[in-house]
Amino acid sequence: MGISFERALSNHPAALQLRLSRAELLSANLANVDTPNFQAKDIDFAAEMQRSLNKNSQHGAPEVKYRVPNQPAADGNTVELNVEQAEFSKNHLDYQTSLQFLNSKFLGLKQAIEGK
Repeated sequence: MGISFERALSNHPAALQLRLSRAELLSANLANVDTPNFQAKDIDFAAEMQRSLNKNSQHGAPEVKYRVPNQPAADGNTVELNVEQAEFSKNHLDYQTSLQFLNSKFLGLKQAIEGK
């Protein structure tokens, strides 16, 4: 009987990739905090995970949405520094958690292969 890595790793690789994509968007938002007319973007993580778990869906790029600001700037920029920093920090912690889960899955697989 072979090991099914897809079953063994569950949805952790997809979560890790989605969190990485989200980190890229959030860092772009932070880098453009002072750029006139820049529109902040984000990913709905829960909806995208649900979409990736749906066996009938195509696993394409995540749907990027524009963030609606609490207080729009006069220059048209929708990046709110405190919101972006909080979202980036939360995403970073969630990324680390997903990475730890994935590492523990690999450790369990290694032990199973070695017969420990």
